[in-house]
Amino acid sequence: MGLLGGWLGKESTIILEVLPFPWCPVILLVKELLKAVEIDTSQPPYVFKCQLYDLTGVPPERQKIMVKGGLLKDDADWSTVGLKPGQKLMMMGTADEVVKAPEKGPVFMEDLPEEEQVVSLGHSAGLFNLGNTCYMNSTVQCLHSVPELKSALVEYSHSGRNNDVDQTSHMLTVATRDLFGELDKSVKPVAPMQFWMVLRKKYPQFGQLHNGVFMQQDAEECWTQLLYTLSQSLRSPGSSENIDTVKDLFGIELASRIHCQESGEESSEAESVYSLKCHISQEVNHLHEGLKHGLKSELEKASPALGRSAIYLKESRINGLPRYLTIQFVRFFWKRESNQKAKILRKVDYPLELDIYDLCSEELRKQLEGPRQILRDEEGKKLGLKASEKSSNTKDDDVKMTDAEGSSIANGESSVTTAQEGVPSEKEKRLTGIYDLVAVLTHKGRSADSGHYVAWVKQESGKWIEFDDDNPILQREEDIVKLSGGGDWHMAYICMYKARTVSM
Repeated sequence: MGLLGGWLGKESTIILEVLPFPWCPVILLVKELLKAVEIDTSQPPYVFKCQLYDLTGVPPERQKIMVKGGLLKDDADWSTVGLKPGQKLMMMGTADEVVKAPEKGPVFMEDLPEEEQVVSLGHSAGLFNLGNTCYMNSTVQCLHSVPELKSALVEYSHSGRNNDVDQTSHMLTVATRDLFGELDKSVKPVAPMQFWMVLRKKYPQFGQLHNGVFMQQDAEECWTQLLYTLSQSLRSPGSSENIDTVKDLFGIELASRIHCQESGEESSEAESVYSLKCHISQEVNHLHEGLKHGLKSELEKASPALGRSAIYLKESRINGLPRYLTIQFVRFFWKRESNQKAKILRKVDYPLELDIYDLCSEELRKQLEGPRQILRDEEGKKLGLKASEKSSNTKDDDVKMTDAEGSSIANGESSVTTAQEGVPSEKEKRLTGIYDLVAVLTHKGRSADSGHYVAWVKQESGKWIEFDDDNPILQREEDIVKLSGGGDWHMAYICMYKARTVSM
């Protein structure tokens, strides 16, 4: 808390000196000048109180800010408050007490440092909603659950900005790193003010206003834009291997065949994407069916053979797998008659364990066969079955199931080749094409421009936590797969799966 630390836990009075609008620097005085902050008068006073919470430790609900005519309300209109340059406001409130652990006797969780409280609690902090920012909060909570991404961001503090990254991308990467750090160290909700300001600066569409209030935005768009920025920043252009952390973690390689039935023309192309699309129609009842539809599409383009436009069929196969497989349910579409986005409410079931072997190319399937056999043998041993003849010569000590941490890149191999004696090297870990569900981002409501987004994230302990902005709630795993749609309740919009690997 810096200079404010001396009075935390006591009844405190803060004097706020107001300077000209629209961005209004505020000076906090506790008998002397302490720190300058800014008020964004385009935001409700509750956002300002979140800023004061970060500075003082006084929760917004305990703050009493005196203005002409009474107390400043959370949803008051700044233009009617009548602030003038040089005017002083008074804030009163009691900060959370800093509890000191007793020298002897039992140690309770609330007596521990916040970092240890987070470990004991089993999940990180929630995020305050700064005004229709649930789309941003839910995106951050899902991506925050990827330990390899957090590790790469921590390393970014040492490497810093390279010449290929623009200033706003650098600032957003730093803000993401700092916000992830705050979430890991706090048991109290965090106000993502700096992250939100930089996000709007980098991508102005997230700063759209309607009647003076920030509009609800699309969580998938926020997810995609944030990953794109991080992919630029966390790349190592100076190295011979040109390591791309985000592509290694989330990149999906697709091999596509493009065929025109009318002319017989055929071509192929390769591309890298960060998510698979689950298309929803009357025939789609399950995620796997929607993925198959998503890998097929029709294109209209010029045909050199026919000398005119023609319809081409594009069929894609997965040719390289990531450590974390992201799937978007294509629930929103543009409704011309109402000139707005509409939502498909149809129920589409999705599994806790997803096998995408049949969506892969022939080449990738061959690479997966060995690891999949080892995985089947390991599962068979648990049931008391004998290993198959194909892999019966493999020693038990040479086979070890692992999760995706430090596992292979898209083609199944890691760039790490050294290992300690007795420990399988990273290069020996292989993908199996089987993934386990670790996060679900849901949307509740009928339109993409309204409603509410929530993140449901699996912790390292195996527990599921619903992050409803600043309110983390423990959930049962069996209830997670019930977020499949079919009504007005929360339904899956983005699912993130973690690769299951074996060591060979």
